[in-house]
Amino acid sequence: MISLERGQLMVMRVRAFAVALGIFAAAAVGEAVLHERMLLPRGVISLPVLMPLIWLVAIAPARRFRAWGYQRTEDELHVRQGVWTEIETLVPLDRVQHIDIAQGPLERACAVCRLVLHTAGTANSQVVVPGLSRHTAESMRDDIRTRIRQEAW
Repeated sequence: MISLERGQLMVMRVRAFAVALGIFAAAAVGEAVLHERMLLPRGVISLPVLMPLIWLVAIAPARRFRAWGYQRTEDELHVRQGVWTEIETLVPLDRVQHIDIAQGPLERACAVCRLVLHTAGTANSQVVVPGLSRHTAESMRDDIRTRIRQEAW
């Protein structure tokens, strides 16, 4: 399996930091209100919340990053993801209806994008491969598009 681009790890860390910041802010506000009413001393809520948040930002993104991988064969795209629940998706290229390359502001800043394959079918009809360089995503899109056109005739 091919690993994702290193920029995707930064995307995962920044997203985890945003979530952690929101959780810590809520804990700090709750603690401040309770401290104001003299029900709790400072640090009783925010310090215990801080430890799992450090794990969420420092360790979890690296584990999720290492769990991702993809491999394109002649007829299929294999996508692997998941730390706790491992998911392997097999996309037959003759089922692909159209392909998008998506890139948000954070992904643009980290020089990565997502390849989105839309397939025929209802359940799981969209398969996303994040963390690709623009060049890799465009190359894969063009190769798959060529394959789709050949299969149509």
